[in-house]
Amino acid sequence: MLGRLAKWLRILGYDAVFAATAHDAQLARMARADGRILLTRDQTLAQRRGLQTVLVDSEEPEAQLRQVVTELNLRTDHAFSRCPVCNELLESLTRQAAQALVPRYVWHTHDRFRMCPACGRVYWPGTHWQAMDGVLARLDETLEPKTEGELWNQENWHKSS
Repeated sequence: MLGRLAKWLRILGYDAVFAATAHDAQLARMARADGRILLTRDQTLAQRRGLQTVLVDSEEPEAQLRQVVTELNLRTDHAFSRCPVCNELLESLTRQAAQALVPRYVWHTHDRFRMCPACGRVYWPGTHWQAMDGVLARLDETLEPKTEGELWNQENWHKSS
């Protein structure tokens, strides 16, 4: 239900776990054990005692992202630091090291690369990155400026869905 939201939270740099096949009891147990905030569209699950939850209103991923970022006062300035697929922190990759890992055209037209140490995917600021950056720019336009005291520390953020 919230797989795209999890991917977008990872794009923003947040540790976002997505457990598509877990049932409600498993999700609640995981959230409690890891001290995670549970994001859900299930009203019954959101009302469980002992859980910190956000009931996500919309079915549309960009609206979901806007709601969660607003409600949890999340930052958007650490974007593109996690692998959107497997959630690991990305590592810088030298242009030389990227040569054997990316298409020839990409290597000739880009000089910044990042790699996921877990799944091996390589990322660069191409057109897909620019499209995601556009979504983040629209998100930033709708957010009110936050003071340091209002911001969630990314090291303390977790999500489970």
